[in-house]
Amino acid sequence: MKKFNCLIVDDDEVARLKVVSIVRNFPIFNIIGNFSSAIAAFSVSEKESIDVLFLDIDMPTLSGLELRKKLMNIPVCVFITSHPEHAAESFELETLDFIVKPLREERFAQTVSRIEEFMEIKQKAVLYETSFGDDFIYIKDGYEKVKVKLHDILYIEALKDYCILVTSYKRYCVFSSIGNLIKESHFSHFIRIHRSYAVQKQFVEKVGANEITLFNNTKLPIGNAFKSNTALL
Repeated sequence: MKKFNCLIVDDDEVARLKVVSIVRNFPIFNIIGNFSSAIAAFSVSEKESIDVLFLDIDMPTLSGLELRKKLMNIPVCVFITSHPEHAAESFELETLDFIVKPLREERFAQTVSRIEEFMEIKQKAVLYETSFGDDFIYIKDGYEKVKVKLHDILYIEALKDYCILVTSYKRYCVFSSIGNLIKESHFSHFIRIHRSYAVQKQFVEKVGANEITLFNNTKLPIGNAFKSNTALL
């Protein structure tokens, strides 16, 4: 089993030790260190290869958000915080998950599943290949090519240099940034609503002030920089 090196940062000692205790229950993680200071964690990150950050947000001198901005090269960032009002801002920093304290193991297990999926996709590097025709594309999955109909794709989710094409029946990975992908003619009708999301208009059921709801009740955030795009929905 491949282990992922992680750092845990929280200035509240009780909360930090709670995270340490729960993380230790999942053998895929190798805790490189736990810190009360974001500055101390940054120093260690320059010397060690880190895969995952578990960060509090509200910390003195250097906040969790500021630390993440300095460590965008680390693949996975999960915020564990008492401040849900920072959720929208955190997802502008390629956050994989956002957990509101108190941390519970059953909730953390969901995060672990997301991390495993993301890392598997990253390692597998499934490639987006050639589009054929007007209404479908082929995606290379290992040694096979899978035909995906464009009108089956509900939305696109960005994961750093990768994208997930989400259908009602499966999620497909393509090796492309969301910005480059929606420049492709076959994806030009997707509407960007967030740094990490683009949707097809026909699947949108409701447009709110800060999120949209799809017909299957999936809710996606609206980024401040993309609010004007919702007029196209």
